[in-house]
Amino acid sequence: MKNLEILLVDWVKASKEAFFIRKAVFIDEQRVPEELELDADDLQAIHVLAKIDGLSVGTARLVAISKDQAQIGRMAVLDQYRGQGIGRQILEKLIQFAQEKGFTSLFLHSQVNAIPFYEKMGFKADGDIYDEAGIPHRNMMLVFPKSPNHP
Repeated sequence: MKNLEILLVDWVKASKEAFFIRKAVFIDEQRVPEELELDADDLQAIHVLAKIDGLSVGTARLVAISKDQAQIGRMAVLDQYRGQGIGRQILEKLIQFAQEKGFTSLFLHSQVNAIPFYEKMGFKADGDIYDEAGIPHRNMMLVFPKSPNHP
């Protein structure tokens, strides 16, 4: 892969490129209603932009739910860039960031077809399958091991 950068940015810096990717993947490809795509969490989230040679090709966000837990969401990679490990690198960046910020666990709403991807990254499925925006989802959780200096 050419020059892949994984950047952590706020919504002001991410909004145009992140929305372009989310619109292509969620609204155009998966038919999620546009009014469900943007929400108040975007403003408080930390966003990831994956860029190849300066072109944004993937995105995700991390939203603090409590002092201990954060939620990963809106993870998307443009169709022509899938299968190249970009999603894995986006997720690794968010996991690392969450650990550095002191979160003890992460959760996300996985589309059912993406469960194996998240399982490879250490997430465990939790609860029943449910419908979100017309797509079957299942909650997934990642609990960080306790470190010796953080009981």
